[in-house]
Amino acid sequence: MKVLGGVEGGGTKFVCAIGSGETRELIDRREFATSAHPDDTIGEILEYFDAHRQDLSAIGVACFGPVELNPDSPRYGYITSTPKPGWRDVDIVGPVSRAFPGLPIGFDTDVNGAALAEMRWGAAQNAGSFVYLTVGTGIGGGGMVQGRPIFGLLHPEMGHMFIPHDWARDPFAGACPFHGDCLHGLASGPAIETRWGRKAETLPDSHEAWRLEAHYLALGLANIVYVLSPERIILGGGVVKQHSLLPMVRSEIAGYMRGSLEAPELREPGIDAYVVRSALGDDAGVLGALALARRSLHRRPH
Repeated sequence: MKVLGGVEGGGTKFVCAIGSGETRELIDRREFATSAHPDDTIGEILEYFDAHRQDLSAIGVACFGPVELNPDSPRYGYITSTPKPGWRDVDIVGPVSRAFPGLPIGFDTDVNGAALAEMRWGAAQNAGSFVYLTVGTGIGGGGMVQGRPIFGLLHPEMGHMFIPHDWARDPFAGACPFHGDCLHGLASGPAIETRWGRKAETLPDSHEAWRLEAHYLALGLANIVYVLSPERIILGGGVVKQHSLLPMVRSEIAGYMRGSLEAPELREPGIDAYVVRSALGDDAGVLGALALARRSLHRRPH
């Protein structure tokens, strides 16, 4: 039986899987920590797929970035200006392509991959345009319009948008190595941990961290609404699993709109169906990699 392979590359972990690409069911799945040495991680990827070599029809790679997505660039398939130590300027696609010559290899960001998966199997199945935003080790977003990822000069880096920072309310300088207090620097998982001295998942529902987190995420999402006007916004990542966070985010967004846009989706109760959690959870990224593999069979460009 011919199958597809998928690689979800994250700053904390990599996930490899085998699936048909027709349904969201995985035939096999393996997860391992992202090594400080890229060669070790790439070696684990190649070892995993070598065991399925005879059955593979394509492989998709959905990777943390920034990455080079221009197929005409000599650095296509590279992780580029990532702040992750040891991973800057790493070729992630080349070794896979050389190990499996002639096999189609699909490649995109991890968030674009997750967006594709949500479109095919999850919370965006009936949306013509939407944004998938992940909030975890980092913050990143993928925008889709009529089934195609938004791509221009480079891929979007929504986590680096600048949002208002009330220094009196929150004197935390931010955790982004590039900008300090961009959205990622104020609202990512590492930002929460650095600010409060505890991992996000250990903070109780009543902790003031969650009201502040909702404030920052709502500011970022309001910017996305004004700039891209997506038909739906889907939130994924570990931070969003906190069950009281999403209702607070929705309420804050509705308040920020202040009647400036006439759309029932941007006020209660319509916003409950407009800003939603990922339907695919922790498998969104690797399912997105399988979706990229499936697309590579048809050679569909960006």
